[in-house]
Amino acid sequence: MNPPAVPPETERTRQWIGNVVMGLGLCPFVKPFFATGQIHYQVSAATTTAALLKDLASELTTLMAMAPAERETTLLIHPHVLGEFLDYNEFLDEADAVLHQLGLQAEIQVVGFHPRHQFEDATPDQIENYTNRSPFPMLHLLRQSSIDAVQTSDRDIAGIPGRNIVRLNSLSPEAQQRLRDFRF
Repeated sequence: MNPPAVPPETERTRQWIGNVVMGLGLCPFVKPFFATGQIHYQVSAATTTAALLKDLASELTTLMAMAPAERETTLLIHPHVLGEFLDYNEFLDEADAVLHQLGLQAEIQVVGFHPRHQFEDATPDQIENYTNRSPFPMLHLLRQSSIDAVQTSDRDIAGIPGRNIVRLNSLSPEAQQRLRDFRF
């Protein structure tokens, strides 16, 4: 019997993590979880925000029921809803509300990634937007214990966004163009 086929959204997201997130050193704690298979990729079939909120609640519950050694984090990929960045950005408040409804606000953080991510004071083509651009709209369900573990090491979590922006701006023009050419 053959294993189930990997959805193309999952494969593309794995490529993005390997080539962009890890390749550029944008996240201080993804590498060990990527290598050990502790990242769960869930592709949502949701076409409405209501359906996506149900999927989010389900994934949050499942993540909390599993030991971190088995599943450290989840990427909820939702290619069929919230394709417009402004709609997606507003939706993040609803995602946080689900955390509160489930009593998980101290346990999980929801981090947003979107193919058209744009910082408030940036133009669409500025390279710093790529710190939060992903191949598909997705919600990263991140355990607070993972964040705490990195914070207790010698790394400054609060400084990650700023360091990532500096990192991308320090890339050669050719490397910046390769990043822009990555299929977001």
